[in-house]
Amino acid sequence: MTELRVLVLNGPNLNLLGIRQPEIYGRTTLADIDRLCADEGARLGLSVTCRQSNHEGEMVEAIHAARETTDGLMINAAAYSHSSIAILDALNAYEKPVVEVHLSNIHKREGFRHTSHPSARAEAVICGLGPEGYRVGLHGLLWLMRGRPAPPAA
Repeated sequence: MTELRVLVLNGPNLNLLGIRQPEIYGRTTLADIDRLCADEGARLGLSVTCRQSNHEGEMVEAIHAARETTDGLMINAAAYSHSSIAILDALNAYEKPVVEVHLSNIHKREGFRHTSHPSARAEAVICGLGPEGYRVGLHGLLWLMRGRPAPPAA
């Protein structure tokens, strides 16, 4: 079986994880999350590429490129989640499974964070689990990429 390819795309300010607002985001760094994704991906038989950008256009271009190079996409658009129609439009042109992830529970935060544009496209949204949400997201993405097979019989 061919290894499934996944892009994990992180948005603005996530390069400051571990030092920016640790009371909300914790002390885990983006490098730690990238390692978690690579390790869990390998365990699941996925080829995982992690990218981060503070620039909306670069994120849009990464999603465009992923149309030809990946089988699934996991995105934490960070602050762009609440403002970027361009990222939503790019995701709408991505015809493979998408999982959205957020470290914090955006629904328990400021009102402007309660709306996430990528959620309108994502098959699944995970928020509030901290870095563990990325592991859960990879499992969900694999399930989606495999065509949502039935769970094993109990």
